[in-house]
Amino acid sequence: MPDKEIFTRIFNHPQPVRGIARYLIRKLDIGSSKFQYRIGAIRRPNYAYLVFQAAQLAHRLGHERVSVIEFGVAKGAGLLMLERHADWVEKVFPVKIEIYGFDTGEGLPHPKDYRDLPYHWKPGFFRMDQDALRAKLKRSTLVLGNVADTIKTFFSGHDAGPVGAVSHDLDFYSSTMEGLKLFDADDQRLLPRIFCYFDDSLGGDVELYGDHVGERLAIHDFNASHSDRKISPAYYLQAFGFQDWHYQTWILHNFRHIDYGRFVSEENPQLSI
Repeated sequence: MPDKEIFTRIFNHPQPVRGIARYLIRKLDIGSSKFQYRIGAIRRPNYAYLVFQAAQLAHRLGHERVSVIEFGVAKGAGLLMLERHADWVEKVFPVKIEIYGFDTGEGLPHPKDYRDLPYHWKPGFFRMDQDALRAKLKRSTLVLGNVADTIKTFFSGHDAGPVGAVSHDLDFYSSTMEGLKLFDADDQRLLPRIFCYFDDSLGGDVELYGDHVGERLAIHDFNASHSDRKISPAYYLQAFGFQDWHYQTWILHNFRHIDYGRFVSEENPQLSI
């Protein structure tokens, strides 16, 4: 994002001084990654949040490893950022972070119907340069092919830790619905609450994402077809001020998961007088 656009957004923010301070800390790379994360100044804070929260919950539940998944890799910038965040988060929690990236490798397919927003997406968008990306990746595993097929064999073909976070960036309603089938896996394959980022749930005045198309419709239809697991906005993030990713972050609650009711909070939450 150009610096001019960044500063325009910062000055339109309800707390512009704080926004400028965060921008400078991020730009000048001041402090540790954990410090930058805590004050909201880290690069790609949405991905940092996914990795940090997945590792924290996995640790509190006694897991030694956790999987973070990206649906929609494209050129690979997001996957590389997940790797960067995993490096420092593993120093905070004694949890091994495994990263998997799902993609066709060939760019977007043809939209199936209006729900896939053909007025905004074209076949071939976001084609991957596989050789160039593989040369940059250090710890991620690419899962290439149609997600409708690869999702079926993912757990049988990979010794993956329980899934704790997912970035959904498949753009289409139809593809997102296929990706959401990941959440139908058995309890041992998933954490009881999974941190999710839906990239195409906000958009702008061209995309006009709504409740009856794209990712938002996929979330609605997933919830309508499941009584024991639901995807809900992370409302507490929205109370922290206007940052786009706060409104693009959702939580999968798996109510019947064997560990859903397992206590992970503070032992003594009572405030002193």
